[in-house]
Amino acid sequence: MSGIFLGLFGFIALVMVFGAGLLFYVIGLYNGLVTLRNRFQNAYAQIDVQLKRRYDLIPNLVETAKGYMKHERETLEAVIRARNTAMAAGQKAAANPGDPSAIENLSTAEVALAGSLNKFIGLAEAYPDLKANQNMLALQEELTSTENKISFARQGFNDAVTAYNTGIETFPGNLVAGYGNFQRAALWELTDPQEREPVKVSF
Repeated sequence: MSGIFLGLFGFIALVMVFGAGLLFYVIGLYNGLVTLRNRFQNAYAQIDVQLKRRYDLIPNLVETAKGYMKHERETLEAVIRARNTAMAAGQKAAANPGDPSAIENLSTAEVALAGSLNKFIGLAEAYPDLKANQNMLALQEELTSTENKISFARQGFNDAVTAYNTGIETFPGNLVAGYGNFQRAALWELTDPQEREPVKVSF
């Protein structure tokens, strides 16, 4: 009789150990997905810092050019409008960097901004005094540096998003992701040929 009790006790202990192991495994999976989500959100925060830096530089660039490019008012205003649109899209994306529509809207706004900046820089080449302006040259150098940092930060964001999406889509992470409400995040993809060309910020 005691052997039956010992066998039953051993079975219950084995089930409890297995259950505890499974619970810890699921907790580990969940925490791993949270870590991956935090990584891509932090990666977007790095982009956001550089975008804000660029958005702050653009009005200074336009203001410097105003005195020289008096007949290019429409182009100057277009740059500011595109900058404001991109800044608003960036704020929405920063609030939820995993939202596909927010990232898509930001990408579209950034394409428009790059186009207007390239047009502005192209027109500025016709003004020798502006090309020689030290303030303009310093702003262009800072803008070039910022563009490079944005490019690297965007690559880091896409890498982090890919790791996160892989985590929530592969077994057994997909089971935990379903219960934990982990949503697929959007890559910042370069689908427009114009967007693949960097902003030309030097004369």
